[in-house]
Amino acid sequence: MKLLVGNDDGIFAPGIKALANALAIANHEVIVVCPDRERSATGHGLTIHQPIRAELMDAIFLPQVKAWACSGTPSDCIKLALGALLDSPPDLVLSGINQGANLGTDVLYSGTVSAAMEGAIEGIMSVALSLTSFKVQDFQAAAQFACALVDHLQKQPLSDPILLNANIPAVPAAEIAGVTLTRQGIRRYQDLFEKRIDPRGKTYYWLAGEVVEDVEDSAAAHSPLMTDVQANRKNLISITPLQYNLTALSHLEKLPQWVEQTMPQIPGV
Repeated sequence: MKLLVGNDDGIFAPGIKALANALAIANHEVIVVCPDRERSATGHGLTIHQPIRAELMDAIFLPQVKAWACSGTPSDCIKLALGALLDSPPDLVLSGINQGANLGTDVLYSGTVSAAMEGAIEGIMSVALSLTSFKVQDFQAAAQFACALVDHLQKQPLSDPILLNANIPAVPAAEIAGVTLTRQGIRRYQDLFEKRIDPRGKTYYWLAGEVVEDVEDSAAAHSPLMTDVQANRKNLISITPLQYNLTALSHLEKLPQWVEQTMPQIPGV
């Protein structure tokens, strides 16, 4: 298969090296286009007020992997690859392997997930892969899972191109309890802004967020599926299907009357 690989940790990150090389060893055609430096938590940001540069890179991956380092965001990288760098569309877009989890509401901020979502927006099956630790540097189990997932998608393709968000527990391969389909959970953070003074005497702030609770979505609590957060606690690899349409479908039947009631309060309507 022809595979386009991106990330948000940058081209020198160990996660993307493990992923791209493992896929190349499995005889896939691998093209890497990713940021030239870390771009974590950039969401789906795009660069529109300055040029985007892409440089061919050697000696980072196996020789059969073609790689570009891009000055833009994770989403820029995939958009640029699809629109300018590749001579034909890939069969699959992969993003990762991210250093750290992308569980629950993390996906709204994640550059890793957004890069993969760019593929889904263009109608290409996409996968985001994350190792659920900021410290563990062993990506081999996650890379092996990625190869198995790509092989399965090749043999059993899905009818509609979507984004699969996979989170792999940061434990030895023998301790992974299995793979399960999950729904997106909810994670809440305590956002802490540390106030600091720079050498010129000016104030600046440094954001640090800590997970303080994992919240169950009451509207989906009846679902037989675990959340991705719950699966990770049980050392299960979670696979959550995601979409870019954020319409709150459950509210479409509730809101028409509410909207009609507001109309007389709007001058000129």
